[in-house]
Amino acid sequence: MAHAAPTARRRRPRQSADMAHLSKSAYVRPLLAGLVYGVWAAFIQRQMGPVDAGNVFYGILCGVLFAGIMFALARIGPRLKREVHAASYGVFLGVAAGYLHSLTNCSVLRATMTGLFVGIGVGLAAFYRYYQREN
Repeated sequence: MAHAAPTARRRRPRQSADMAHLSKSAYVRPLLAGLVYGVWAAFIQRQMGPVDAGNVFYGILCGVLFAGIMFALARIGPRLKREVHAASYGVFLGVAAGYLHSLTNCSVLRATMTGLFVGIGVGLAAFYRYYQREN
């Protein structure tokens, strides 16, 4: 008797690493984070005065810079060692938080300490995440 021969399962072509990073969420996360950061920076810069074109431009500029750096870190970060990858996110978010805090007209030392503590916290959390998900 003749039996049907087993067939090999069809495999889908694997996406390259570059295509996987260009998913929709690769663009949406930095854009949303940049939008929040830009609105927050513009709100602090406004100092409870009226909203004018300068505040709007300032918020857009801060948001675009934040989103651009975050997108670049998301693209370059996986190629780095986990320590450097975590440190880069810690430095980036520490500087970003320190800058936002400096807009409130506090002392430079206080803004620096805020940025330092945020950076250390984010760096440690990122290192823990990358260490636990190492392949």
